[in-house]
Amino acid sequence: MSRKTLMPAAELRKLPSIDSLLQTDTARSLRRALGAEQLSALARRVTDELRREILANSPVSVSRRTGEDGASPSLLAEAEQRLATAHRNETARGLRRVINATGVVLHTNLGRAPLSEAARRAIVDKAAGYCSLEYDVAGGERGRRGPRAEDLLASLTGAEAGLLVNNCAAAALLVLNTLARDGETIVSRGELVEIGGDFRVPDVMAQSGTRMIEVGTTNRTRLSDYRKAISANTRLVMRVHTSNYRIVGFTKTPSLKALASLAHDAGLMLYEDAGSGALLDLSEYGIDGEPVIRASVDAGADIVSFSGDKLLGGPQAGLLVGRSQLIERMRSHPLYRALRADKLRIAALEATLEAYARDTSRDEVPAHRSIALSANEIRERADGLISRLRESKMSQTISLETAEGESAAGGGSGPTSRLPTVLISLTHSQLTANQIESALRLSDPPVIARIVDDRVLLDLRTVAESEEAELERAILSLSSAP
Repeated sequence: MSRKTLMPAAELRKLPSIDSLLQTDTARSLRRALGAEQLSALARRVTDELRREILANSPVSVSRRTGEDGASPSLLAEAEQRLATAHRNETARGLRRVINATGVVLHTNLGRAPLSEAARRAIVDKAAGYCSLEYDVAGGERGRRGPRAEDLLASLTGAEAGLLVNNCAAAALLVLNTLARDGETIVSRGELVEIGGDFRVPDVMAQSGTRMIEVGTTNRTRLSDYRKAISANTRLVMRVHTSNYRIVGFTKTPSLKALASLAHDAGLMLYEDAGSGALLDLSEYGIDGEPVIRASVDAGADIVSFSGDKLLGGPQAGLLVGRSQLIERMRSHPLYRALRADKLRIAALEATLEAYARDTSRDEVPAHRSIALSANEIRERADGLISRLRESKMSQTISLETAEGESAAGGGSGPTSRLPTVLISLTHSQLTANQIESALRLSDPPVIARIVDDRVLLDLRTVAESEEAELERAILSLSSAP
């Protein structure tokens, strides 16, 4: 009887015990990184997987365990190999630094805005240990959480006051729950958006306890539509910035100033959810149609909410600015405690806002710096990188050339805006585009690229100059591909 026809029971008897697997060289090398308990759980999972394959009498698994001459290689060796593979897979699921070579500046899957050096230092130096989170050092008593960041927000936007929560959806929920719960909020049908990650404006409004009153149509909403909808139960008029799409053509929507006048004449408040709202006008760099928060405040919005990790270029946060009376109502609301920002977020945001206060965000905030890069500046860097690679021992199987293209702001910002760039096109005589992309993604650190027309494209707009050496090593490693 051949090995391929052995009954599962005979195979099961040769299955290594968990203890024997834990005594292998691989297990010993992993013990310090994983700890005894986690290592044992991983070993148990590996042996259970082998047991299931044996019981299923899988032809694939049997052939992997059977030598060409019919001899039986050690199942222990296979279990040891699977243990190492399982550890690598588990490690890959953890948070890792990656090189973003996609050209999408605010890449949601890659963490959106990278923090500035000042923000990173602030997390370590100011907030990682004990800190004055809610302590007034000068007065020696309990203080307000994040006063410096909130004061900077107010100053930079021209608002009376500012408030921080953990993200922009939380900010919208806090506004609606505090100012419009058990009442009505008027909003245009064209603004009932889904921003991403299943965040839908109608759902947030429903959770807040306000009743949504839709007015107008998808593409045209007049000031008179809002006026007709106002009733004794109306609490808020809401304007939502359509961050990740635009309606063009036969459209109409009242200006924010006109909407503010209507709301105030009726004794109501105007709330604008500005989404990725910028502190500066970025239209000179090609980012059009994004609200500048100071302009919204100047137009008469009573409360404006926006994100910290999009065009502002800071950490994930929900930022609120507006009338001080309304800000204090939200600060004293029970929901605020569940949504407030933590010390690490506050430290990073404070450092980011200080760059804007100094008027140095173009040089210091990575997202702002990336957006402001011209195609000529990127071309110069791309040519330099290609030249260095060609001067090294790069294999003849690798081909690099530049091509004109476009970057994107990402993160739902400026969906119709395009940033001219120069791309590095990477091909390999023995590897497909998918194989190249996979090899780059599995390098250390992972390099995330994009594929267009069967070519791997690298955009240095989103690659820091300090990361270029690592990118070069990842490309050179393709030389050893079969």
